[in-house]
Amino acid sequence: MKKQEAVALKYDQAKNKAPRITAKGKGKTAQKIIELAALNDIPIKKDEDLVELLSKVELDKEVPAEMYKAVAEVFTFIYNMTKKSE
Repeated sequence: MKKQEAVALKYDQAKNKAPRITAKGKGKTAQKIIELAALNDIPIKKDEDLVELLSKVELDKEVPAEMYKAVAEVFTFIYNMTKKSE
């Protein structure tokens, strides 16, 4: 059975050209990332393939250009979720 994995992204248009990896981990670390996101009302999108790709990016580094399309889909998902809850 594959261990649970999680990657957290943050995007500040004023400071960064692209989203940054702010946390990542497997097992208990992944569970903690997900718990903290839920506690802070941060949207969570389950996408094992994307997590696998993003987990290869160094912590606190911007997402590489070749991953922009996939990450844009996540931000579209988040935007749509927050619009529904307003």
